[in-house]
Parts: sequence; C-alpha cells; structure tokens
Amino acid sequence: MRNRIKETGYSNSCLLSWSSVIGMIHVRALPGTPLHSLHMDKVVETACSEADTYTKCDVDGLLVENMHDLPYMCGAQLGPEITACMTRVAAEVRRRVPAAKPVGVQVLAAGNRQALAVALAAGLQFVRAEGLVYAHVGTRGWMDACAGPLMRYRRHLAADHISVWADVKKKHSSHAVTADLSVGDTARAAQFFLADGVVVTGGSTGEPASPDHVSEVRAACELPVLVGSGVTAENVASFAAAHGLIVGSEFKHDARWSEPLSEKRIRRFMEAVRAVRATS
Repeated sequence: MRNRIKETGYSNSCLLSWSSVIGMIHVRALPGTPLHSLHMDKVVETACSEADTYTKCDVDGLLVENMHDLPYMCGAQLGPEITACMTRVAAEVRRRVPAAKPVGVQVLAAGNRQALAVALAAGLQFVRAEGLVYAHVGTRGWMDACAGPLMRYRRHLAADHISVWADVKKKHSSHAVTADLSVGDTARAAQFFLADGVVVTGGSTGEPASPDHVSEVRAACELPVLVGSGVTAENVASFAAAHGLIVGSEFKHDARWSEPLSEKRIRRFMEAVRAVRATS
C-alpha cells in the first residue's frame, strides 16, 4: 500500500525523518472542565507563548492537546465548547508558528471527529487519533474502533489533506481483549484502514515506548512511525528506527507534564537529537 502522506503546501519533514521532534502544547483547562480557572484570553496567551518557545528552540513541529481537561470525557460526550475553544487556541498557535512547521491537534478523549473539525478550521496539518482500529478499554471505559466513521467524516469535510496519525496499543489503556494481536498487527490494520502514520507509546504518559515495538511496527507497515511517550535526552538514540518523536514531559520543569516548559530542557534535548543526527 502506498504511503498516504498528503501534499499540503507545508513541510512534511516531521513524518520523513526519525529525528524530527514534535513538541506538545498542553492547553490549560478549558471552560466547563473541573480544573478550569483561566480566562480564555490567558489560555490562548499561554499556548502561544509555548509555541514561541518551541520555535526559538528549533523544534520541528507542534501538537496542541487539551491535556488539562481532567477527568476526560469521551468522544460524543464532549461539549461544543471544547471544539470551539480548541479551534481558537489552535488557530492562534498556527498563526504564531512559521508556515514550514506542521501543527496538529489531539482532542481528549478520543475526540477524533472534533479534532478533524478543529484542524480544518484552524489550518492545521494533522490530527492524532485514539482508537482508530480495534476496540479497547481506556480510563474512560470501553472505546470502539472508529476508522470507518472518521475517514468518511474526513471525506465529508473535504479534509483529505489533513493527516491522521493513529495510536496503536495506546497508553493508559487495557488491551486484554486484543491480547492475541501484536502491536505490528494493529499497525497493519491502521494502514489498511487508511491511517497516514502510527504512534507507538509506553503504558502511560512519560513512560518510554519499547524500541523493539518501534522496530516491529516499522517492519509491519509502510507508514511513518512516531514515538509518542517517554522520549528523553538520555534515551533518544534508542529510537533511531522511528520517523518522528512526540515529546511532552521531557520538555517541562522536573520532567512533569503539568509543569511549565523549560527552555533549558528543550535545548538540551535538541542538542542530543542533533548529536544523533550527526552520526546517522
């Protein structure tokens, strides 16, 4: 099956080189969620400030996510205010970032249709999708696979230029019901159901993925493979088989996802990446 990377007029380098780095913007809690405390203007300002920091540190792309909206609602339970607020944040971030740098969005939890709508309205290049293939149990309960409805929705929106990066054997989830399927099997199914890239993670936020799983997924499909959790300056060389690295916790003070960005940690990580690039 051919690689379905879209030609969007923006750089797709984040999908083509293992050492490309996607920095997480964890949007502050949005209106209607239990931890919400900031006016939307401040939420947007904080996200844009993080985008500026990432740009200054030469991070290759950004992923905007409503990580602070604890506890998460799932899919159809999400209110329209979440889609509206994420669209505003994502659009402002997109305007702050150089056009050559791709920007994507993930709407928790499993708000994949909402993410596509946000990406289309805000001019983004990709979405990160949960539960594309094979049902599983997450912290929000049972999650059905969604590739059929999601890809039809993308076509309905005339949004085929927006890439869908699908998590396989996603973190914070139980996959006992599909224990007879390997992570490679799941990646093959994601490719068959028209994903544009796959994301391999550890068991939880900040927990490293298995380098063996990354290699297995690379061998199992022809899609770009990204590592979506636990990459650090110390272990980055272990993920040379991946096309890209989605990094959040490592870039925060004390390596805690809920803390502010640390420019020092970002620069240290990017130096480690450049060192590996030089020897690859």
